[in-house]
This record gives sequence, C-alpha cells and structure tokens, in this order.
Amino acid sequence: MVRKFEYKKAALEDIDELVRTRIIVLRAANRLSEDVDMSLVEKESFAYYEHALESGEHIAYLVYDNGTFVGAGGVSFYQVMPIYHNTTGKKAYIMNMYTAPEYRRQGIAFHTLDLLVKDAKEQGVTQIALEATDMGRPLYERYGFVKMEDEMELKG
Repeated sequence: MVRKFEYKKAALEDIDELVRTRIIVLRAANRLSEDVDMSLVEKESFAYYEHALESGEHIAYLVYDNGTFVGAGGVSFYQVMPIYHNTTGKKAYIMNMYTAPEYRRQGIAFHTLDLLVKDAKEQGVTQIALEATDMGRPLYERYGFVKMEDEMELKG
C-alpha cells in the first residue's frame, strides 16, 4: 500500500515549525550537538521567514503523515544582473530539505523538491542551485542537478 502524505505550502502561521525544522537541518548538516546554542540562528530565522514568506522571496513546504510532521523543504528567490544564459537575472536556491529518519526513502524529499522546482519555474526562474550533503547528493543528481565546477566563495 502506498502512503499518502500531506504537502502543505507554508504560511505565516507555520513559522515556528519552519524555524524548528531549520535548526534540525543545520544541526544535522553541520554535525552540531544539541548543546550548541542556536538561539541567535532561531531568532534570525524567524525574522527571515516573517519577511520572506510575506514578500514571496521564500516558498516552503511542510510534509505531514496523519498530522505528524515528517519533512520540509524551501526555496529562496533572488535577483542578479541579467546575463546571456539568464536574461531575467532571476535565481533560486533550494534549502532546508529534511525528511525524518524513519520516513526516508519513501519519495518525500523527491516530491518536495519537485514542488519547489515547479514553483521556481512558475516564477520564471531558469537557474536553480543548492548545496548538497553527501546523503542528499544522489537525490539531487537523480532529479537532474549537476555539480558546478566554476563557482568560488570567499569565507569570513
């Protein structure tokens, strides 16, 4: 029997759940223990979601199994100068992908990713990027994402 999950587009009333999920994702991705203080990240994430959900700069989905939270994902939109291969300059960044461990390998992340990509394309975005963990990389490759070789970053 195939399980049916509820995919809910997040709204302002879901900010607490989004922030909670964000902290879970950051702890997992950065291998941070529960005793690492994330209060400032929680505060800033709340402010981010409050603004970005209202303005449309961020879309997120929350996934439930009979009312139990089991997954999430989001996409942030931003603007750069137009170039030959992206004449609008619109870009999107997939983030905060999460599936509860006991629900993994059931298609939740793939379906969430698909919803986010479709939302981005509906807004005219042709360039969608993400940062992949080792665990998430096979999912993103299966969807069609490819590793970028020519991007650099200055940290600090």
